[in-house]
Amino acid sequence: MQPYRVKTITEFLQLRGLPKALHPLISVINISSITEVPKGPSLLVPDFYMIALKKGFSGLIKVKYGQQDFDFDEGVLSFMAPGQLIGFELDGPIGEHPSGWMLLVHPDFLWNTSLAKKIRQYKFFDYAVNEALFLSEKEEVTVNQIITNIEQEYQGNIDQFSHNIIIGHLESLFNYSERFYQRQFLTRRMSNHQLLGQLEDILQAYFEKEMGFPTVAYIAESLHVSPDYLSSMLKALTGLNTQQHIHQKLIEKAKEQLSTTTLSVSEIAYQLGFEHPQSFSKLFKTKTNLSPVEFRRSFQ
Repeated sequence: MQPYRVKTITEFLQLRGLPKALHPLISVINISSITEVPKGPSLLVPDFYMIALKKGFSGLIKVKYGQQDFDFDEGVLSFMAPGQLIGFELDGPIGEHPSGWMLLVHPDFLWNTSLAKKIRQYKFFDYAVNEALFLSEKEEVTVNQIITNIEQEYQGNIDQFSHNIIIGHLESLFNYSERFYQRQFLTRRMSNHQLLGQLEDILQAYFEKEMGFPTVAYIAESLHVSPDYLSSMLKALTGLNTQQHIHQKLIEKAKEQLSTTTLSVSEIAYQLGFEHPQSFSKLFKTKTNLSPVEFRRSFQ
């Protein structure tokens, strides 16, 4: 099925049969007001940001969140950036007490503000829907208050201060979300450490087959998570992102080859997947403060 591109917030609301927006570039939708299955195409590519807190849906949208067990079930917060594909799999009636909200923000609303550039630094917009944020009750109260402030500001009498005030609320929402994601990484240590163990198994198998070294995208796909989420989770747990874990394993393999075989540095480099031995030597020295030749000499 061909996805449908939605260019404006107004068009999205019309497609879903929702009330007309009071502001063309920012809108808060009260999910409890949705009493019917949304109309329109099931595959959308919006040209605006979508942040949503959803609770109490018995079967409207079938989406798998997270990797294994959930820590919190009070509310699920998800983030979508412009140009990302959103799929709605409709399956039965809406739950009896759906609640939450959906915040829509067009990039033009951020124009000429510090947030226009800074928003790209919030990696959770690239985590994808299956790595949503699970909020505790206290965290949910915090983000709900921010959304209420945003809604009251753009629904009230717009003046010269309104835009900057809303931008400030958006920054607060994103900064709190970043904090809560860090909490989620740390409170899900058991499942995340299992993921870390699986990562080590993948790297070990890859190097044993002498296939070179895997890409971050390959590892993330093998673990069924998004590349950005995997790197953020690993960084929170170990201080190293995915690429650094790959390099660490690669250096371990290189040390083994240099100390136990008579293969030349070039042969080892090619075996580890480097097209140019110089690139291998540069990485090895960066990580160990020794060149491959100097490291080998230390064992002679």
